[in-house]
Amino acid sequence: MSDQHFDLILRGGICVLPWGEAAADVGVRHGRIAAIGLPATATAERVLAARGLHVLPGVIDPHVHLRDPGDAAVESIPTGTRAAVLGGVTTVFDMPNTTPAIIDAERLAWKQDYVERVAWCDMGLYVGATKSNVPELAALERGRGVCGIKVFAGSSTGDLLVEDDASLERVMRSGRRRISYHSEDEYRLQARRGDFHAGMPYAAHMDWRDEECAFLGTRRLLALAQASGRPAHLLHVSTAEELAYVADWRDLVSVELLVNHLTQMAPDAYDRLGGFAVMNPPIRGARHMAAAWAAVRDGSVDTIGSDHAPHPRAAKLKPWPDCPAGLTGVQTLLPVMLDHVNAGRLPLGRMVDLMCAGPARVYGVVGKGRLAVGWDADFSLVDLRRQRVIEESWIASPCGWTQFAGMRVTGWPAATIVRGHVVMQDDTVLGTPQGRLARFR
Repeated sequence: MSDQHFDLILRGGICVLPWGEAAADVGVRHGRIAAIGLPATATAERVLAARGLHVLPGVIDPHVHLRDPGDAAVESIPTGTRAAVLGGVTTVFDMPNTTPAIIDAERLAWKQDYVERVAWCDMGLYVGATKSNVPELAALERGRGVCGIKVFAGSSTGDLLVEDDASLERVMRSGRRRISYHSEDEYRLQARRGDFHAGMPYAAHMDWRDEECAFLGTRRLLALAQASGRPAHLLHVSTAEELAYVADWRDLVSVELLVNHLTQMAPDAYDRLGGFAVMNPPIRGARHMAAAWAAVRDGSVDTIGSDHAPHPRAAKLKPWPDCPAGLTGVQTLLPVMLDHVNAGRLPLGRMVDLMCAGPARVYGVVGKGRLAVGWDADFSLVDLRRQRVIEESWIASPCGWTQFAGMRVTGWPAATIVRGHVVMQDDTVLGTPQGRLARFR
């Protein structure tokens, strides 16, 4: 085979490289990037015209709940990964609080096999920590496709909870890889539960799970992480106090922000969306959003995710507190963040760092997160100038709703390529599922 013949060529796009943007054709061979910068005479089995588009490394959503096993009428791995590729996402990391939860070798093995039969994009799998599976965690975290251990230090959807210091420290001493935490203080949550009751407005969710609940949980976790020497990844950090505090712990902790906390703000979100604004930790006010954007700009945030966590529409319409917490987001993550880029809130290169290179760096993903020869041929092709209104008819998840319905965005995914397979182009999913388990160091 000629050195100038490829399986796929992306022709005429603007590549977002680690050192900046450059107009360059990209050649793909055997599912990996074979060349960046090709002569006009190069040939391929397939040429994809990318003129007018930006070629990003494949976007990684490191925080999704695909509810599988669970309720396929709400979400599943086939439907959730289909939504991901429609939204320009090439890899997702799926949470363990399913029914039953992914907490042992048998359930993990089932999911590993299932992913590689039905997923449209590549996947990493979290394993849930419990008070009883601590002896197995060190082995489980080294499993094929496992992105890490997830600890719920504050209660959320599902029955995984490790709230006391002794149990948390046992988990931290059970392996070596970075642990991801849902950081809210369960004792404060339970102590204040009696102050809130049925009939209160949806914004009461923010008052119950207040700033101190999150900040106290984070302080406790980082003290334990320091004592154990185990690196921590704080998921969905939502308060100005936490962001200021973790600045002194950057040798030990990495930080995730959510697109919801960068986009939706109280009290407007609760007034406008009702139950479709209820999530854990809550959407908060202007001071916290301003702190989140400041952290994005000063480099003290490592990843941005969606926390895609669908529920039935009827359940989200229930009054608080019967309305379950969790919002959709894997399909809208990239369009909403591209709109922030176009609004001048962050440069495109910084978005790529947070949504491609950042997750790869934090979780130790092999071969993903940047455009480089030898790396997986994962690409998110985007049209930065295209304007669209996000409509619920576009949403692929069976729950059928998005909190961003009606939002006009500038910037839209034009094509999604997973290891050289074009799986989405122009809002159409193509071919057959090509997802595989991601590789981790």
